[in-house]
Amino acid sequence: MDAARWSGVLTPLGWGTLAGSIVLYAAGFALGYPEPVVLATGGLLALAAALAWTAPRPRLDVRREVTPLKVPRGEAAVAVLTVANLGRRGLSGLRAQDRIGAAEHTVELPRLPRNGVRTVSYPLPTGVRGEIPVGPLVVVRADPFGLTRRVRPYGSPATLLVRPRTVPLPVPPSGRAHHLEGPTSDNAPSGTVTFHTLREYVVGDDLRHVHWRSSARTGTLMVRQLIDASLPTTTVVLDTRGELSELAVDAAASVAVAAARAGFPVRVITGDGPLPDARPDAEAVLDRLAVVGGTAAGVGEALRLARGGGSLVLVTADPAEAGRVAGVRRRFDRVICVYVGAAPVAVPGVTLLPVTTLDALPPLWGSR
Repeated sequence: MDAARWSGVLTPLGWGTLAGSIVLYAAGFALGYPEPVVLATGGLLALAAALAWTAPRPRLDVRREVTPLKVPRGEAAVAVLTVANLGRRGLSGLRAQDRIGAAEHTVELPRLPRNGVRTVSYPLPTGVRGEIPVGPLVVVRADPFGLTRRVRPYGSPATLLVRPRTVPLPVPPSGRAHHLEGPTSDNAPSGTVTFHTLREYVVGDDLRHVHWRSSARTGTLMVRQLIDASLPTTTVVLDTRGELSELAVDAAASVAVAAARAGFPVRVITGDGPLPDARPDAEAVLDRLAVVGGTAAGVGEALRLARGGGSLVLVTADPAEAGRVAGVRRRFDRVICVYVGAAPVAVPGVTLLPVTTLDALPPLWGSR
């Protein structure tokens, strides 16, 4: 924000001191007592000293970086604040105020000598999945009495994306003789058989897949994304009704990421329908699941409309949904239900994996 300027204001204490001094002056003159006048003079002198303290406008270079910008839920993320004094005099009484979500974080900065640089870091909350806005950042210079202050915004807001936690899992077998160890040809990950979707060009894409007509219409270079129809698809259905369980989201993310990182096609479906899959890779899956919220719709309709073939993995905490998935098992090569909670009644033809913690999923998954 280069156009921003320092704005100076009296603090509530400063306004109170000014008002009190005026009242004391009036009372002293009206009653003929010198003591109130002396007290009022002291208050005005303190205000004058405070204004003189904050009058110079500091020349600062302030930078704040959020690292990393994407983090699994519960892992560390920090904001790194670097403040450099470009002025000719040392500065005291500086503090930075950074808004993190709905809260405000204050950092008291030590004295900055001439040409001095201070770097401080502070943790960011990662216990809740979703997008956490960080900023705007303001630097405040206040006098020692707390009567006046100058404020200036710096930098731009950032967004911390807290993703689901994941655990490593093998790719769920489809039950048929597909390429269970992953794609076997050099061009299998991008696919050479069936058109899937259009997406924006990224460095490294084959220029032969550019869709020139769409590129001309949108003004952005678009490429055709193709899939190898011989590869089994993993369909992950996440039950998002009511208050969404973080364990359910973590389990769904673990299954989807395992398939995506192995190069297999993956679809993620909630009660609201399929998640956008313009680039169905592991990073995109994690980004989309980071912002999934609770819904009122169940997954019955999603199960009914899901394309068959490959593996179906339902993640739910509802015994009724676990039983309903048996109705679609004939359309898929393999059906697995990750049940969040104690095991419900066994469902014929469906592999039930009851989990109460995410770390309990890999052993069950490996022994299915």
